[in-house]
Amino acid sequence: MLPPVRAHTARDRVITGGVRPKDCINATMNVLLDSLTFALGVTGPIMLVLFMGVLLARWQIITEAFVDAGSKLVFNVLLPVLLFIIISRTLFAQTANLALIVFGVVGTLITYVAMELLASWLVQPARDRGVVVQGAFRANLGVVGLAYAVNAYGDPALAASSLYLGVLTALYNVLAVVTLNRSLNRHRSPLATLRTIARNPLIIGIVSALPFAYFEIALPALVLQTGEYFARMALPLALLCAGGSLSLAALHLDSRNALIASVGKLVATPLIMTGIAYAVGFRGMELGIVFLMSSAPTAAASYPMARAMGGNAAMAANIIVLTTLGSVVCTTIGMALLKRMGFV
Repeated sequence: MLPPVRAHTARDRVITGGVRPKDCINATMNVLLDSLTFALGVTGPIMLVLFMGVLLARWQIITEAFVDAGSKLVFNVLLPVLLFIIISRTLFAQTANLALIVFGVVGTLITYVAMELLASWLVQPARDRGVVVQGAFRANLGVVGLAYAVNAYGDPALAASSLYLGVLTALYNVLAVVTLNRSLNRHRSPLATLRTIARNPLIIGIVSALPFAYFEIALPALVLQTGEYFARMALPLALLCAGGSLSLAALHLDSRNALIASVGKLVATPLIMTGIAYAVGFRGMELGIVFLMSSAPTAAASYPMARAMGGNAAMAANIIVLTTLGSVVCTTIGMALLKRMGFV
């Protein structure tokens, strides 16, 4: 009597096809490792410079006065010069990516409304809702978001994202005032908000560079080289100051509202922005810019604004620390997944 014929398994088919299961596993691991290496190449240098800022502050090499002066120098001089130099040397068509800018505005408004709805449901007391909403949608585009994009794609990303950054920075300021006014029952003049936006050094740097890009006006060599000296200092000094300003002693993990805002910033906002961007057809560098900008931690400017308007400043500081620490991890995982799926 002949033995029963055994059905071929998936493993048998792999072996008879000349590919062993071990080879398949190794190939999969190599792809995952490549994706993780790419993601760490984006976030790793930023994490290390931030960590150096923390250490130098702990060793008192970087003082509070240095962080304060350095932050002012970065915001008022170095970052505007960096943006001006890059935009002025770029073709206007590359800088004015209208589709990306329109998406950024619409996506931010959708995210803002979603965070307002979630806060009305989850956050108590009601006066803290504005601080939570601001912490969940308002990203640190000028320092961390820009650094992520440059690390991932170089100067082309800086040119493509600069006007995007400027428009969203203005929108963030308006929406932050709106949400804080609503939750605190305060009213700030729209004219004062517009004046603040118009005087923002980043926006001044971007707008003043646009005529040079549009009319293709070449900067004098002396001006260009001097500007490049300043521009090269911008991101390293900004990240050192950001690391030096982190206060782990002020971190309170028992703050439920701060955790809600942090999860909103690190998970919900990138998912909403990147998901919509993918759905409308963005791929490659543009999709990467959307993800990296939206996954940046909460903007440091959210703290003084909450404090000035009478909001919960301690919680605002807590959100900044939590999202800054968590952003590197979440961004690394997100970029690895996007790279693995071939979207960026």
